[in-house]
Amino acid sequence: MRYDAAGALIETALPGIPLLNRGKVRDVYDLGDALLFVATDRLSAFDVVLPCGVPRKGEVLTQISLFWFDLLKDVPNHLISADVTVRPELKPYAKDLQGRSLIVRKAQVIPVECVVRGYLVGSGWKDYQKCGKVCGITLRPGYKQAEKLDEVLFTPTTKAAVGDHDMPVDFDGVVKIAGLENATAIRDLSLKVYSAARDYAASRGIIVADTKFEFGIIDGKVSLVDEVLTPDSSRFWLASEYKVGGSPVSLDKQFVRDYLETLDWNKQAPGPELPAEVVRKTTGKYLEAFRMLTGRSL
Repeated sequence: MRYDAAGALIETALPGIPLLNRGKVRDVYDLGDALLFVATDRLSAFDVVLPCGVPRKGEVLTQISLFWFDLLKDVPNHLISADVTVRPELKPYAKDLQGRSLIVRKAQVIPVECVVRGYLVGSGWKDYQKCGKVCGITLRPGYKQAEKLDEVLFTPTTKAAVGDHDMPVDFDGVVKIAGLENATAIRDLSLKVYSAARDYAASRGIIVADTKFEFGIIDGKVSLVDEVLTPDSSRFWLASEYKVGGSPVSLDKQFVRDYLETLDWNKQAPGPELPAEVVRKTTGKYLEAFRMLTGRSL
């Protein structure tokens, strides 16, 4: 295992267990009849993995995903267990893995990032300012930055490899990738899950501005895979601080993006080092997101 100077887990190593993929955040291992997902403390911004990590970030991502899997249990998902000690081959690594790992079913992953937008912000706001559209969808005139959309939008993208950029695709493009039945299922499930999570989070003082999901086929069923509604895959805003017309106070990695926008950086690898204070505050935002959503401290 490789940790950075701040104590963030940057890279895992499990001798004897095949590493299938090292993603932007997750290391995925093949357990034979299942997969092991390990959420490291790596941080990506603008599709670039930064050289420093955020301590406890992977733990927060895993525990928030577990919370949502339980709350949204009517939607099929890939979870088998969050206890790595149920697998004898993982027991030697339990100290590093426990709390930040999921043992999951293998799935035929649908290569689409299912982006759902409830508010006009980020790249959507930039597109709207230029042409009055978001991912090809025409919106009414008069929206302000961070304003709630009249209707929740499904704006999928292709699923890019590490270092590449996801590209917007319309629903017909999703049909070409996944077939009509699966395309319809992932669109409808994305809107259903987002709406349920948005309403729950609102009761906890959090606005879920947008999020993205991934789906796969498990035993013939379209199922949620990877992380779900975390500060990495979503924009969480403090409802108490929310105002239309600017960039709301966030509980996600938007804080890091905002800092990076102040630098003379071309958003290409390698990414810049983050100041210790930015790292510390980012850890705090992730932990606060967990506390507000679940009512528990991690």
